[in-house]
Amino acid sequence: MADECPIKLQIAFNDPVLDDEEREGEVQKLLNELKQLDEVENVERVRDPNPPEGNKALGGFLVGMLMAEVKFANLRKLFGFLHDRLSGKIIELHVEVNGKKLRVKARSQAELAAAIAAAQQFIAA
Repeated sequence: MADECPIKLQIAFNDPVLDDEEREGEVQKLLNELKQLDEVENVERVRDPNPPEGNKALGGFLVGMLMAEVKFANLRKLFGFLHDRLSGKIIELHVEVNGKKLRVKARSQAELAAAIAAAQQFIAA
């Protein structure tokens, strides 16, 4: 059942104006904020599945990406937080629940609101 299964949210900062260091800064700020939320079960950086040989930069993580897990009951609060925190930022949101996946992009506050609504409908289906 959807409300017992953890929902995975992958957030990618992909603003072409930001360089890798700036995207990493955005991820680190959001990571620290999400760790403080009781609604979030787990949050971490996304490991690079194919790091370049000898790469030690950024500890083998994908630039500008993080993964959070949340229970269905806490999803509305988390989406509210993300809407407030990420409005105006160019992001890509990947949602996974019960093996189903959804990918949405947002480049503005209106697109973020639409992306969050699409994710909520997807999860509820």
